[in-house]
Amino acid sequence: MSQNFLSSLVGSFAQPAAENPTVAIMEAAFRHHGLDWRYLNCEVAPDDLGDAVRGARAMGWSGFNCSIPHKVAVVKHIDELGRSAEIIGAVNTAVRDGDRFIGENTDGQGFVESISAKTDLPGKKVVLFGAGGAARALAVELALAGVTEMTIVNRSPGRGEELVALLNARTPTSAIYVCWDGPFQLPAATDIVANATSIGLYPDVDAELAVDWSTLAETMIVADGVHNPPETHLIRMGRDRGCVVLDGLGMLVNVCAICIRLWTGVDVEKQVMHDAVVGLT
Repeated sequence: MSQNFLSSLVGSFAQPAAENPTVAIMEAAFRHHGLDWRYLNCEVAPDDLGDAVRGARAMGWSGFNCSIPHKVAVVKHIDELGRSAEIIGAVNTAVRDGDRFIGENTDGQGFVESISAKTDLPGKKVVLFGAGGAARALAVELALAGVTEMTIVNRSPGRGEELVALLNARTPTSAIYVCWDGPFQLPAATDIVANATSIGLYPDVDAELAVDWSTLAETMIVADGVHNPPETHLIRMGRDRGCVVLDGLGMLVNVCAICIRLWTGVDVEKQVMHDAVVGLT
């Protein structure tokens, strides 16, 4: 009787790692689809990241995720970058190709996939709050998907202007920076309002974006990158105004599904993944 006892391995390198629910989402999908894969959630300190990547390579891992604080530092430990990861300058997913690891950034891809299910992105105008790592990934992917105009709203001019310069130089979109020094008035022509800050993230669940809510129109799509809790103040305001709303939990599931597709070639059932993470709360 012949049986294969060697599972395909993937996982995550992060610090801290204990509160990362990705392992539950990934393993639920593997079980549902009968995939003999395992996802290992690993606590890896910054000084040990190179050793972790070398270990994954030596043990034949099929890929891995990187979370805080490794998304930029991991670039020097892998062999090649995908198009958007190279522009963003950060990697959250490595995919094995023979003896090489290819770096991808699926954070923004999951966001774009959620929005693309509701509207065609080419020609759209976006207001994006934030200019940190998450905003950078989202902005680049939105630009590559065909968004023609993007307004980056951020309190720090340095990061905001840096992101705008990147978008204008490396993508087809036309971007401007606006300093976020009070309640922001959304332009009437805005198609998509997106939050890429941590405002509203647990435990500060009652935090609110500084927005003039009278300028939020029902014709706008409202998307929040915060996944815990899914029902943020921004999502509630969007729903109250009659907008199409997209919460961060759906985007997290999309990110995980894209990772599995890159690793296994399988399009997994997203509802199974969604139910797995909801069951943890």
